[in-house]
Amino acid sequence: MPDSTGKPFMLEGLRVLDFTQYVAGAGVTRMLAELGADIIKVELPGVGDPGRLLPVQAAPGRGGLFVQHNRGKQSFCVDWNTAQGLELLVELASQVDIVAENFASAEVMAKRGLGYEAIRGANPSVIYLSVSCFGRSSAWAGKPGYDYIAQASSGLMHMNGEPDGPPMFVSSAIADGIGAVHGFAALGYALYSRERTGQGQHLDIAMVDSVFHLHEFQLSAPHLSGGAVDPMRYGAHSPYAFPAGVFRGPQGWIVLLGLDLQWPFFCACIGHPSLVSDPRFATGAARGANRAELIPLVQEWMAGFATDELVLDELERFHVPAAAVLSIQDAVDHPHFRSRDMVRWVPDDVLGELPIPGFPFKFGGYRELPELWAPALGQQTDRVLAQCLGLSSEQIDELHRADVVYGPR
Repeated sequence: MPDSTGKPFMLEGLRVLDFTQYVAGAGVTRMLAELGADIIKVELPGVGDPGRLLPVQAAPGRGGLFVQHNRGKQSFCVDWNTAQGLELLVELASQVDIVAENFASAEVMAKRGLGYEAIRGANPSVIYLSVSCFGRSSAWAGKPGYDYIAQASSGLMHMNGEPDGPPMFVSSAIADGIGAVHGFAALGYALYSRERTGQGQHLDIAMVDSVFHLHEFQLSAPHLSGGAVDPMRYGAHSPYAFPAGVFRGPQGWIVLLGLDLQWPFFCACIGHPSLVSDPRFATGAARGANRAELIPLVQEWMAGFATDELVLDELERFHVPAAAVLSIQDAVDHPHFRSRDMVRWVPDDVLGELPIPGFPFKFGGYRELPELWAPALGQQTDRVLAQCLGLSSEQIDELHRADVVYGPR
């Protein structure tokens, strides 16, 4: 599957047996597919990946979420509750570079002879990736959890919202997405290690760990302050610096984040240069503590402009970091996202063209991505049986008649 220059894609020839579902696991193998890997997506009869049922469905069992996270994968639909079905999966697992799964419990795979230890016995160099909410070696191992559960358990939800209101989740699936990126990154280093040592390994990625890792100072602050600092959500404006928050612009919302180095420029920008020498605002912490006196000055200054763009232009002229709060619809046609290829219109056999986020990794040596389509349930079952397992058409017919495998004939 070379690109237009005839150069193979970065992961061409890498074969992955993919038991993942929904987003956190399927997101890992989606990124591998974008680099040319051969992904055999295992789906069970009936629904297949439950992600097929998630909104917004423009056709039965076919929605944007599934298409986005499963482009470029081969759907292999097999009943693993049959002895023959399990034999097929074990045989496939013995041939691949990577096995990926994201079930809540390790027992789901282990009791079927598909856990890491069993697969390693037949395939010593296999890299086996598990992505779950709480990990495989946790006091909560096996506890089911989706994105919001990970946000809550990681402390992220505690830090989001107004201080006198309830904790709030991030509406996008941030824990799923960050868990997927961590799994993708871990696979890269595991493949590099295997190149040097010849050894595979088990990768245990927890969504909660991945999100918990985002806390930049919240763990050390109580310790270093002798307990005086208790990290807490603070709403629209930070208590640790100023300007550091969300302000109402002439048309929408504008975010500012100016630290000590930007403070003199900011004061000049808003027409209050004397604030620089005011002892109440001498440090970032002092400005954060006295932000109630500063916020009205900023809002009054912004109100003097006709548009948000004019506000942002003036802030940029003074080198003050700022941005408009974009809606998702704002982003679709925004020059930044266009220039970065971060909104892609991709083809789908059922839904037609639809927009999805672009690939965030930019490799200078690999400037093209493969053209990919999301599969129908079991669409490549026969191809996998023939090309990967070497079965004849008669053997494949028999597996269909015995309801071991499923897919269009």
